[in-house]
Amino acid sequence: MVRRGVVAVVAVVAVVAVVAVCALGLTPRAVAGEQAEVLVRIDDPRVVESSGLAASRRHAGVLWTHNDSGDAARLFAIGRDGRVLATLRFAGVQARDWEAMAVGRDDRGEPALFAGDIGDNLGVWPSVTVYRIAEPVRLRDATVRPQRYRLRYPDGPRDAEALLVDPRGNRLYVASKDEAGGSLYQAPVELRSDRVNLLRRVRRVPALVTDGAFSPDGRLLVLRDYRAAHVYAASGGRLATVPLPLQQQGESIAFSADGASLLAGSEGAGSEIWRVPLPAAATPAVTTTRPPAATASPATPPPPRSRTGLPAVALAGVAALLAVSAGVARGRRRRRRRG
Repeated sequence: MVRRGVVAVVAVVAVVAVVAVCALGLTPRAVAGEQAEVLVRIDDPRVVESSGLAASRRHAGVLWTHNDSGDAARLFAIGRDGRVLATLRFAGVQARDWEAMAVGRDDRGEPALFAGDIGDNLGVWPSVTVYRIAEPVRLRDATVRPQRYRLRYPDGPRDAEALLVDPRGNRLYVASKDEAGGSLYQAPVELRSDRVNLLRRVRRVPALVTDGAFSPDGRLLVLRDYRAAHVYAASGGRLATVPLPLQQQGESIAFSADGASLLAGSEGAGSEIWRVPLPAAATPAVTTTRPPAATASPATPPPPRSRTGLPAVALAGVAALLAVSAGVARGRRRRRRRG
């Protein structure tokens, strides 16, 4: 009865969402703006729940991604044509709930990839784990042994889907996901692999954050939810809220290699990665190098209007329906895996 009820809820919500989209005459581009475009469509049956995203520091045009929980511990290098160019398997690692990834540097200052096993829907894990590997110079399938870092929140377990690395100091941040608004947590300057690293809460963040990233120069950071990307100066002030394309389950965000655009991905087989140019308001000259301050929680701007002339609150309603549907489906999948 429970399973049948869940299926019925998912079906009803999905139908309502589709009907709403059709009734409003919306397309993903209409929501995000005419300059938004599909950068690549992932063309590989192994990538069915793309949950994290990062632009390569070594290979032009290459994007890194990984699946959500239930898959092996591995990263995929995606080429310009959407095909997988290389798969990196993490030796001795079980992917409990991989939700995010980021680019940074290793101890030698060389490009590195960070994968965050930070999902905790039930809020029960005393610590979460981030793995780091060197980004390979040559793209080919390989099994790698990662460096493991355990992290603990100062205020108890949290669900999180956003992992960020500040390129200016290689410092790691995690943004929690909560319906009432989450928090941004800062890791120690130097991560220890021989003990649990205590995070520090530095500021509030919007509700239902599904991913985040720093710009390549570290002057900006972005946090996304299911309908929009919130762009901040690294000093803490919100600069712009950028509407994102309607997606099946908008989970990932990254900056393009040149820092001029946002790359927005979604879970689902054959998912599209959209390129959304940053507005002028999100690209000011930023001179400070301080991380986001604990007291610098910006006021929430009024709901923006789409280029279709429809109020964004209507778009948010559609996105919320899609998010509820995806969340119920994900909960069902995870209960089945635990069973």
